[in-house]
Amino acid sequence: MSQGGFRRSWLEWFSSFPACLLLLSVVLFSTSSDIHNQMLRGGEQLWSGYYKLRMDPVKPTCDPDRDVDTVVAEEIRKNETSQDPMAALLGESQVDPAELRVAVERSLEDCRQRHESFENLQGKLTTGVKAYRAVELFIADLIALGLESQRFILVILVMLCAVTATLTRHHIAMRAMETRLDYLVSHALQTVANVMLLGSSVIFRQMSFGADASVSSIELALHNCWIAGFAALTLASLYRLFRVPKDLQAGGDPNKAFMAVPLYTVMCLISGTYFAMIGHASGIGIYLGKMMELSDMFLNVGLYVWVGMMLKQTRLATLVFNVFRPWRMPPEMLAVVAVLVAAVPTAYTGASGIFVIAAGAVIYSELRAAGARRHLALAATAMSGSLGVVLRPCLLVVVIAYLNREVTTDELFGWGIWVFVLTAIMFSAVALTVNRQNGFNLAPASEATAPTLVALKKLIPYVLVIAAVVLFYRLALDVSMDEFSAPRLLPVIMLAILVYEHFSLRRTRKRANPEVNHQGLERSVRSATNDTTAEIGALLLLLGLSVSIGGVIERSHIMGSVPQSFDSVWAAMLLMVVILVILGMIMDAFGAVILVSATVASIAYGSGIHPVHFWMVTLVAFELGYLSPPVALNHLLTRQVVGEEEVLAAQNEQGTFYQRHERIIMPLIAMGISLVVVAFIPLIFYT
Repeated sequence: MSQGGFRRSWLEWFSSFPACLLLLSVVLFSTSSDIHNQMLRGGEQLWSGYYKLRMDPVKPTCDPDRDVDTVVAEEIRKNETSQDPMAALLGESQVDPAELRVAVERSLEDCRQRHESFENLQGKLTTGVKAYRAVELFIADLIALGLESQRFILVILVMLCAVTATLTRHHIAMRAMETRLDYLVSHALQTVANVMLLGSSVIFRQMSFGADASVSSIELALHNCWIAGFAALTLASLYRLFRVPKDLQAGGDPNKAFMAVPLYTVMCLISGTYFAMIGHASGIGIYLGKMMELSDMFLNVGLYVWVGMMLKQTRLATLVFNVFRPWRMPPEMLAVVAVLVAAVPTAYTGASGIFVIAAGAVIYSELRAAGARRHLALAATAMSGSLGVVLRPCLLVVVIAYLNREVTTDELFGWGIWVFVLTAIMFSAVALTVNRQNGFNLAPASEATAPTLVALKKLIPYVLVIAAVVLFYRLALDVSMDEFSAPRLLPVIMLAILVYEHFSLRRTRKRANPEVNHQGLERSVRSATNDTTAEIGALLLLLGLSVSIGGVIERSHIMGSVPQSFDSVWAAMLLMVVILVILGMIMDAFGAVILVSATVASIAYGSGIHPVHFWMVTLVAFELGYLSPPVALNHLLTRQVVGEEEVLAAQNEQGTFYQRHERIIMPLIAMGISLVVVAFIPLIFYT
């Protein structure tokens, strides 16, 4: 690869390159466990008793050639010469020679077997075994290192990416920074919040040492990592505060300026102030430390974001749209198709917000190119990740099953299919009937079939690449593609697709520019990782502070004012729906699931709501919350990937009230009706 391929900015060397190595290490550590399992099985098949050969056999110290009569005579003599008053008192001074002989014979036989086993193992310990064992033990050590370093990888990844998001102004807020006042207010409050995070972490460290002087070196190192990370984050926000960009507009509206403050900052200020008022200044640090208990889950979120950003670098989304383009579908129908097709990759990218970040720009641009009005395209983009969260192998469902023993992934995914069908029907009905502005004049089948088949043909290599990776893991590592293996398989699949595209387009690239021929793959991975770094920083920091907000709700005993059970299951469900939608409006999905598992779920169970039913309602309610003002997280993420200009242009369009607010109203109608059906119709059948 030419040197040009390694020309990176200082920010890329500082953030995206280390982040790429950290994410690859997570994949490596998780895959090494599969490799190790196969090596153990292979070793046992090649050398019977391989498990005993993993360590050098120790030669027994006993003598197998001792004479039985001599040993028995010695034991009798020892017994006669011993002066044990207790044995005499109990009548045990005499030893039965026959019994003693039997015992000695058994002992010598056992000694001979141990020597035979030692000799046998020594004979099997060939050069091949030693070489195989060396590799297998190295992988075992690698797994142990991965397990020990998992929490450190998460802390470093979160803080590294959070600093990057701050430096690149990429945090998630209600609106973008447009004026100098927006910028100054945002970064000033970010600095205050970061100082709170730093102070809370320092106090938590001191409290840990005060409560228990035997804090392990690992715990100490984790505390130091958090402190160093928040110190760097504070410096980054201070740097940004005093380096005001020149392209910002002068002046500004104070009310709008506060809407430009990142959501994580708002959550930090609320939770930090609350914990300080109750004399628990270390509260934020404690709840952020709880992320370590689920470090594998949060790392999987990072991997899913990376997968999404790599998907964005491929031609896959465009090629899928090309399949439907020949039919000249009206924009409303194409929007339905886009949302339904997006459900599958959404399930494989962990959560709706991640998919919006990954593919939202492509979906929006394709719908606009097909003639969709801006509001319809924005609504479909925001909803593109909402329908697939109930499908296998969505990470959010796995987390629910992990935190709640009352449900299993099979139960949740089984009923999730029916919830998906319902939400798909509701969205289709709303999109195709309410405010439909186009007829259904599809292209004739005779005209559209041939181009569709050509477009499908271009997807065949991608299907083969995906199948090759899945089959390799299945045959070589005995790993099937499911909700547990998806986080480590998907990055490999996306890398394989990028490699395929690099070589498949090699001739085209060479004609256009010989240099690109050597840099396409590297540039694609680098660009994906650049996007990933900023998105992980914005998303995981928001997620961590959502856990802190959950701590505020938990410690304020708000849920204590709610009865722990209801006589009427209908009243309980109505309250659950209201609470869950509100949580979806103000919290990230994973933080909300943790809070609901600890508080609301037990009330639902005690009121007679079936656990599987409750969690299906929870997932739909969360998605409705993510689409509901005032926060509407999925709309914020849509604006982030589509661009502020497009959203402002949509807001300036004229028409009826519905037409002017279609991007908000249409998803609310579809998901609102779905939530009512999912929440209350099943109660008729089991109450």
